[in-house]
Amino acid sequence: MQMLSRNPLDALADAARSNAGLSDGQALALAGIGDTAALMRVAAGMRDAAHGNVITYSRKVFIPLSQLCRDVCHYCTFAQTPRKTGAPFMTLDAVLDSARTAVRLGCREALFTLGEKPELRYRAARDALAALGFASTLEYLAHVARAVLEETGLLPHINAGNMSAEEIALLRPVAPSMGIMLESASERLCAKGMPHYGSPDKAPGARLHTMRLAGEARVPFTSGILIGIGETRAERIESLLALRAIHREYGNLQEVIVQNFRAKPGTRMANAPEPDLDELLWSIAVARLVLGPAMSVQAPPNLSPGVLSRLLDAGINDWGGVSPVTPDFVNPEAPWPHLDQLAAETARGGKFLQERLTIYPSFVLDCERWADPALQPRLRAGTDAEGYPRVDDWLTGASSELPPIECGLLAGTLDGGSTSSRIEAVLARAARGEDLALDEVSLLLSARGADFALVCAHADRLNRNLHGERVSYIVNRNINYTNVCYFKCQFCAFSKGKAHEDLRGAPYDLDEQELARRVREAWQRGATEVCLQGGIHPAYTGQKYLDICGIVKQAAPEMHIHAFSPLEIWQGAKTLGVPLADFIASLRDAGLSTLPGTAAEILHDEVRAVLCPDKIRSAEWAQVMDIAHGLGVRSTATMMYGHIERLEHQAHHLLLVRELQKRHGGFTEFVPLPFVAGEAPMYLRGRARRGPTFREAVLLHAVARIVLFPLVPNIQTSWVKMGPEGVRACLHAGANDVGGTLMNESITRAAGAAHGQEFPPAELEALIRAAGREPWQRTTLYAPAPAERRQAARDAPPLAEYVNTPVPRGAARARMAVPVSG
Repeated sequence: MQMLSRNPLDALADAARSNAGLSDGQALALAGIGDTAALMRVAAGMRDAAHGNVITYSRKVFIPLSQLCRDVCHYCTFAQTPRKTGAPFMTLDAVLDSARTAVRLGCREALFTLGEKPELRYRAARDALAALGFASTLEYLAHVARAVLEETGLLPHINAGNMSAEEIALLRPVAPSMGIMLESASERLCAKGMPHYGSPDKAPGARLHTMRLAGEARVPFTSGILIGIGETRAERIESLLALRAIHREYGNLQEVIVQNFRAKPGTRMANAPEPDLDELLWSIAVARLVLGPAMSVQAPPNLSPGVLSRLLDAGINDWGGVSPVTPDFVNPEAPWPHLDQLAAETARGGKFLQERLTIYPSFVLDCERWADPALQPRLRAGTDAEGYPRVDDWLTGASSELPPIECGLLAGTLDGGSTSSRIEAVLARAARGEDLALDEVSLLLSARGADFALVCAHADRLNRNLHGERVSYIVNRNINYTNVCYFKCQFCAFSKGKAHEDLRGAPYDLDEQELARRVREAWQRGATEVCLQGGIHPAYTGQKYLDICGIVKQAAPEMHIHAFSPLEIWQGAKTLGVPLADFIASLRDAGLSTLPGTAAEILHDEVRAVLCPDKIRSAEWAQVMDIAHGLGVRSTATMMYGHIERLEHQAHHLLLVRELQKRHGGFTEFVPLPFVAGEAPMYLRGRARRGPTFREAVLLHAVARIVLFPLVPNIQTSWVKMGPEGVRACLHAGANDVGGTLMNESITRAAGAAHGQEFPPAELEALIRAAGREPWQRTTLYAPAPAERRQAARDAPPLAEYVNTPVPRGAARARMAVPVSG
């Protein structure tokens, strides 16, 4: 029996998908494959494996700083002579006017495009530069780019042609990314009669040399090929291989553009044939196969109007820069699509349009390597956990209006494209009750567009399966008994040195009378719980925590004591020189009922080494909880997120909580705590993000429900962090509890949050009902609150003024802080 021969593309496709990728020989073999549709199917699958349902773009302003150029490319209308341009260079004022207009329209990128070193050809350029006080075009460019960056906040992207190492170094502090189009690696196109003849800067060797210098300087770089200018298909592939080789050596190529030639009147190639759609699709698909799944492959949308869905089918994952302000000065005959139109066409192609910065997300996440130190704080403050820009003004603890994109997706009124098969597969595994792996949880945490809506809907179904329409809350009081602390957590908003004791509030240490008064008042106002935490005072030992329990029980014998994070437990046992189990048992006997699961922050030691280097490690936090649960002392679990961690750290944290819960079932609830950046030292020093975006904040609740289902039955959303409207959103994304009325909330407010200190029961219930759910008042352990407690809460008198017992000036010799973990 004769064996059927295998299609040559099948073997090449398998190699392209592999970790090693295509060899040079295999890549060149693609030139002989003319089945464009088959190539596109392979390319689109590779794209989806790495980028899911997301297609990116950058909202930019195009700044043609100079249209003078020493080269004479035969297809170009951008380059002009001094007689036609008027002023050789845009003035700084003109640039800033354009940039400010761009900011008002939501742009984040300033694309500087200019001709190659015009001063080497034109005296007008030299004279203009001299009058401005600069020796070269690139010196002036650096000056203007810095002004744009500092005065408008736009991030410059530099397309300045060939550059020396010194010129790249000059521009790196003001431009997070740069680029140069290779166009073609074929020397043949530089010969007489060919399009690059007379253009020394288009020599492939010179352009590739600039890319290598950029790699050595650790500059994220953009390049690409121009198809249809006389090159062969094999030469296109050779160009792609040259780009791939540079990226494999330096890792700095962030995108490859596949741009189709457009014939322009008034040029030597005005009558040259343009590549047809099949040629463009073939080239895009081959670029994806050669460059691999992870590389960003871009095609400009303004050069292919009416067929954008076909470009998506060919395997692109980026539309490039799109300007709502300025035309494409390189292709002025091709207007940009309106951004709403681009989003709609992207959605019709089954994808979600996601804005990016000029520097791609992976380079943002590793900005200590890839960006100048002066740029790093801007990049961190302006991006999310994946390196995408914050596209709305929502901030933890401060915002009342919700972003329209996520609200539209949750409500089903916004088309987010199609859901991706990889998200569907993970949710299917979760639905079968299978434990998700780290990479699967990380994937869920990255969901955008229709994937975001799908994950939230799945979490909502799981929540309804457990709790129906019911949403719980508790009447409680927070009591932070001291803000004196010798730990040095980098996120703590009360941080001060011993020489600055009055910064952000004076140091205090509540005396017994004030502590007891607050407990009695809480009981009178209907509370069933007091939550007690504080700084780690250098004078405290474990006996202090035992004494606090005694004071509470004497003031209100039936009050539930929810107190002492694992850090306090660890420190208390250590100061008394007793095993953790003995100390926890002593606290239990003194009246402690449950532990708050704070001091967790992110349970990954890579993060903790930066975030809270002198705090207990992840394993020590887990050890305290394991012992407490084994002794019958239950607890909550928390995560503070949105600062320096990555998605895999969040996923690791969730999986650790899941594994602990399997042992004793001791966690009553999981509480996501979005980071409040406003006054946090590490944010003020430019070392952290601004907290999670609204999408990230909601999504963490949803993914927690999915990962922890059904082991941890309750997911709480914090009204202090999320605000009332944010709480309503989370109640449709897996959350079933809104936490406590609090009475006093000092920790989050000190970090910069604006939401109030108390949310009375009647108002909480109104909020829950407005979300379409049925409220009920609970105890700490999720039993119904007694009728007497419910009535007392509704009849509660106003809170009395309270006094934080001051520490005598100079007595607080340790670092002062309230630990901001929740």
